[in-house]
Amino acid sequence: MTIKSICCLGAGYVGGPTMAMIAAKCPDIQVTVADMNEKRIAAWNSDTLPVYEPGLDAVVASALGRNLHFTTDIRSAIAAADLIFVSVGTPTKSYGIGAGRAADLRYIESAARLIAEVSEGHKIIVEKSTIPVKTATAIKAILAANSPNGATFQVLSNPEFLAEGTAVEDLEFPDRILIGGEVTLEGTAAVEALASVYARWIPRERILTTNLWSSELSKLVANAFLAQRISSINSISALCEATGADVDEVSRAIGMDSRIGPKFLKASVGFGGSCFQKDILNLVYLCDSFNLPKVAKYWAQVVQLNDWQKSRFVEKIVRTLYNTVNGKRIGILGFAFKKDTNDTRESPAIHVCRDLLNERAHLAIYDPRVSKETIHEDLIYAGVSPELIASNVEFCADPYAAANGAHALATLTEWDEFRTLDLPRLYELMFKPAFIFDGRAVLPSAALKAHGFDAFVIGKGA
Repeated sequence: MTIKSICCLGAGYVGGPTMAMIAAKCPDIQVTVADMNEKRIAAWNSDTLPVYEPGLDAVVASALGRNLHFTTDIRSAIAAADLIFVSVGTPTKSYGIGAGRAADLRYIESAARLIAEVSEGHKIIVEKSTIPVKTATAIKAILAANSPNGATFQVLSNPEFLAEGTAVEDLEFPDRILIGGEVTLEGTAAVEALASVYARWIPRERILTTNLWSSELSKLVANAFLAQRISSINSISALCEATGADVDEVSRAIGMDSRIGPKFLKASVGFGGSCFQKDILNLVYLCDSFNLPKVAKYWAQVVQLNDWQKSRFVEKIVRTLYNTVNGKRIGILGFAFKKDTNDTRESPAIHVCRDLLNERAHLAIYDPRVSKETIHEDLIYAGVSPELIASNVEFCADPYAAANGAHALATLTEWDEFRTLDLPRLYELMFKPAFIFDGRAVLPSAALKAHGFDAFVIGKGA
């Protein structure tokens, strides 16, 4: 089967960039991204994209209007497509059975029902969202039971392994492309059809094929292993602070071991993003469902350590500021969960700011890419009252505005611009003693102390 038309349901952080790259690399294939969110679609069709990724604007511009289209006409996009990516949200359930752990699959089910209703002929359906193992079984059952036009389907799993901030590079030069399908003639043909699209720019040896269940599980396991490394080094950061060791030196030493490697060994205030916590909790729920309580408990500890690291950071600020931050101005440098993205989902900054506001601190927040509307919404969702935000939160245009009259600064995102801050200027703007709490270890600790700051850097002993 030759793919001539692709539709993607969902214009978010995965669907938009992925389809833009496919369209840019495959100019003969019509690629349509469909989403019911009119504001988001309008942004994709404008000069101000809803997703910030370095280099993404150029990729979108190269294909937009030629063979890359963004639309709210979901039915027409499905009807015209040979291959349909399902890239809708799968948030953690907040209610009922599995609340707080299991994935909420209502959007996946809605997408499957709409695909069945609209489709004719044969179509390939590709799971792009992060989903529990065996979800393909449910999708196939829904498609088979709700297709009035006699359409036939093959369901594939093609999980994304993008890192926000480097998504364009990850799409153009991926470590691997993983495609899972049924071990049948039809399933093999569908896998080959999708593989042929990626093979336009990705070497065949980097395109891995597995059965459906291995592909679905690999995404959860990959994120769990990466998050586990972060929680592991964060646990060691606390030990380094207690013993006088330097966590960066420890990371460098163990990372040179070829069996370990250096990646994801950077201590911080905690990991965030849309996938790590959600996928680990999903894995925990899956293990419990298959009566593997010890395995579930093991992976649950990764999330618990991450939560503890954020709480420990807040406690350090409060205790250092003489056991009270009530009425004190604290400058927050960075709100995104990592640099080079405007994504704040599960950002440690949300939890740190919430807990400081509950201590009645006055926060002056600066982030170069995150809007004040997003910060406001995130804090409301985290349980902070609108009244407390109105009285105790200020949104600043630059780091120096955040530092002006501040008792302390807290670095919560590792934006490159923070590495070159004018330290004497910061010091002059702040109350004395001038405290800095570097939760990302991006500021020069020796220079901070040389300029008079009382500095705490995550993972570094006194």
